[in-house]
Order: sequence, then structure tokens, then C-alpha cells
Amino acid sequence: MAKRSFLIFALVALTLVALTLASAVAAVGQQATQQANQQANIAKPEVLVLGVYHMSNPGRDIFNMKADDVLAPKRQREITALIEVLKKFQPTKVAIESDPYGPRVGQYADYLAGKRTLTTNEIEQLGFRLAKEMGHKTIYPVDVDGDFPWPRVVNYAKGSGRSKELDAIMSEIGIMVKAQDQYLASHTILETLQYMNADAKVADDMGFYFREAHLGEPGDWPGADLVSDWFRRNMRIYSNVTRLVDSPNERVLVIYGNGHLGWLRHIVASDPTLRLRKLADFVK
Repeated sequence: MAKRSFLIFALVALTLVALTLASAVAAVGQQATQQANQQANIAKPEVLVLGVYHMSNPGRDIFNMKADDVLAPKRQREITALIEVLKKFQPTKVAIESDPYGPRVGQYADYLAGKRTLTTNEIEQLGFRLAKEMGHKTIYPVDVDGDFPWPRVVNYAKGSGRSKELDAIMSEIGIMVKAQDQYLASHTILETLQYMNADAKVADDMGFYFREAHLGEPGDWPGADLVSDWFRRNMRIYSNVTRLVDSPNERVLVIYGNGHLGWLRHIVASDPTLRLRKLADFVK
């Protein structure tokens, strides 16, 4: 009888311990959920990264889109429509692909004062015009120069007998850029940027860089080094962007060449203190 009473007592004790542990786990889980919800509701500075094509055809990339005249009346109307969409983001600052120590801040001041006529460059057509309409007193250049050791990749491919592999990648990139040309020729600027900023397109574009990173071997990694240098440049650009954030209510629009888009998006999205926004969020 005593043995049976002891077993009953032990079972009751174990049950109480189990219930206590379950209650503690539930309480911890509930607290974690509440903290997560509170964190989600905390206002975070927002960063909208807008990938664009180079409207003035500077020809600085390995492959370059062929932009038509953005000063033509039709394209000017399209830019006006695009700016109306970007205004929905209500940017507090506009960051541009330009040297912080270069002339752009002064050029923007001249534009505000009526002393400068806008060129075909997207920095001016989009950045300057939008900033002025938002009542901004200045513009924010955030660009960083960086290495892009492309000849080393080409030389490695030749020396290792992998030129066909590199040529295949470059051929696909050429086809992609040509498709963008054709799309622009038959669509508005807003439609073209929607196409270029779409998630699937951004992922495909980044994929070319990672395929180039295959070109290498132990002791010699030209492809990986090229991608690493490109990533470092974009990390430094991002660092410059973060310096513009002065409050939780900051909304920074970053206007950059499309080759930077996927990298800057990924970096901003990985920062728990920021909220990434996309063009698609504001196009209805």
C-alpha cells in the first residue's frame, strides 16, 4: 500500500513539474511573440532602391543599353509620370550615383536657382527633378569608386582553357541587355523600370556575377575576387546611405545603375534597422 501511495505521489509530482515547465515554455514563447510584434511595429527608416538604366549613354559598362532621347516630349511626359509614382514614397532624401566630393551638390543648387538646364543624365532627370518637387534643399551623392578586375578574369579563362565558358556567360548577358533595349523601345520609362526592378529579373541579373565566380582554382580566384570587389563597393555605397539616416521616419530614395540593384537591395534587406522598399510597392 505504501509503495502504491509513493507511486501515485511521484506521478502527481511529475505531472505538476510537466505542467510548470509547459507553462514556463508557453510564457517564454508568448513573450517572444510579443517582443517580435513590438519590434515589427517600431518605426524603421525606409530605403527604396531604384535600379535605372543610364539615360545619357555614357558607355562605361561592358554591355550598355541604348537609350533614346529622354528630352523628347514623349519621354519627358513619361518621366513626369514616373516622378509622380516616386513621390508616393515621400522621400525625405534622394541619394544618387555620384561622388560625394564631386560637383553634383553645386549643380543641384544651380538648378534650384534657375541657373542650370537639366541634361539627359538620369541623376538630373530623376534625382534633381524629384528632389526639387519634394522641396529638398540639397541632393546626396553616395557613390564609391572601386576595382572591377575584368581583364584578370578574361586572362584566366584564356590561360585555363575556359574561354568558352566565359564567352557563354557574356553571350547571355549580351542577349539580356538587347532584350532590355527592345523593351524600352516599345514601353514607357516607368514600365521599363518596373521590368528591370522586378524580383525575378533582379535575381537573374545577380546570377551572372555568381557564375563568373566559378572561374578560378585554389590559389587563383579571379572570378571570386571580381565579385568580392563588386560587393565591397556596394557595401561602401550602403554605408554612405546609412549616414543619411537621422531618424526612424527617414525615407531615403537611392537612384542607381541597374547593375547595383540586386546587391544594394540584398544589403539593405539584411540590415535589421532598416526597411527595404521597392518600386512595385508604389505602382498601382
